[in-house]
Amino acid sequence: MNVTVDVVGEDSHDVAVDDDATYADLLAAVDLSPHAVSVMVDGHTVPEDQPVDADHVRVVRLIKGG
Repeated sequence: MNVTVDVVGEDSHDVAVDDDATYADLLAAVDLSPHAVSVMVDGHTVPEDQPVDADHVRVVRLIKGG
């Protein structure tokens, strides 16, 4: 399966993943940690352990501060 990963404010990546890949696998393919980002499909956040079922996702980096 080919998926376009659009990292908001950064680059877009075209990634080929297995049909049984999860969103965590997709993040690993673009060298991102699921602890540092949120994955969105059609404007909704998806869990990292959910199987990939979209051909385009947006990734938003989480900001920590105090």
